[in-house]
Amino acid sequence: MRIIIPMKRVPDTETKIEVRDGQVDSGSLKSWIINPYDEYALEEALRLVESAGGGEIVLVTIGPDEAQETIRKGLAMGADAAYHLVDDGFSTLDSLGRARVLAAAIEKIGDYDLIWGGKKGVDDDLGQTAVMVAHLLDLPQVTNVITVEEIGGGSATVRAEGDGGYETVRVPTPAVLTETQGPNEPRFPSLKGIMGAKKKPFTTWSAADLGLDLDALEARVEWVEVVKPPARAAGRILEGDAAEAVKELVRLLHDEAKVLA
Repeated sequence: MRIIIPMKRVPDTETKIEVRDGQVDSGSLKSWIINPYDEYALEEALRLVESAGGGEIVLVTIGPDEAQETIRKGLAMGADAAYHLVDDGFSTLDSLGRARVLAAAIEKIGDYDLIWGGKKGVDDDLGQTAVMVAHLLDLPQVTNVITVEEIGGGSATVRAEGDGGYETVRVPTPAVLTETQGPNEPRFPSLKGIMGAKKKPFTTWSAADLGLDLDALEARVEWVEVVKPPARAAGRILEGDAAEAVKELVRLLHDEAKVLA
C-alpha cells in the first residue's frame, strides 16, 4: 500500500497577519506550519498503514526552500519519503496551477493506492486543488473523509461526512481523498522521529524536472484586494433590574442590531 499526501505549507493560524496596500504583508508571516487538514490526513494515513502492518507514505509539497522545515516535520511524524517541488515559477500559482504541478509530480512518482490530502488550505479556504488533481489524473474521489476503514482488493471503504450525518462508501483505487477533521489528533514527532527524518529520502524537483511549461501555469485567478475584518465594537453591560434589562436588550436587538423583526 502506498499513500501520497499532498502537504501544504501555510502561515501559523496563531500568527497575527497584517494587511498593507490591499495585500497580506509577507513580513508579518513569522511562523509556518503544516496545513491542519493535511496534518489530519497524514495522521489517518499513518494509522491505516500501522493497522495494515505495512505500507509507504510519501509527502509532496510545493513551496520555497523554507518549506523544507515543514516537510521534515511530516517525515518526523512518520512519513517515509518526501518530494519538494520548488521553482521560482511556482510562487504565483493559483489552485489550477498547483493542481497541475502536483498531478505532474504524482504521475512521475507513480504506483500509488491513495492520494490523501486536506479538504482545503486554511490560508485561502478554497478547497479546489485536490478536486482538480482528481480531474487531471482521471481518478475517483471522496471528499470530507473522516477515515479509511478498509483498503484492499482494488478498493477502499471510506467513512465521510454527509449532509446531516455520515456516509460509508466504497471507492475503486487509486483514488483521491480529501480529509476533514478526523477523529484523531495529529501526533507530535518523537525525538527518534525527528532524528530519523534527517535520513529519509528527500527529493527536490523543479518545473523542468516535471516537464512543465511555466507559461501554461500562469495564474487565471488573481487576488485583487485583501481587507481585514472590521474591529469588533465594544460590548455593552445592561445593569439594574433583570426584567428591565431584558426589555432593554430586546429593544437594542430590534432597533439597533436589527436582528429581531
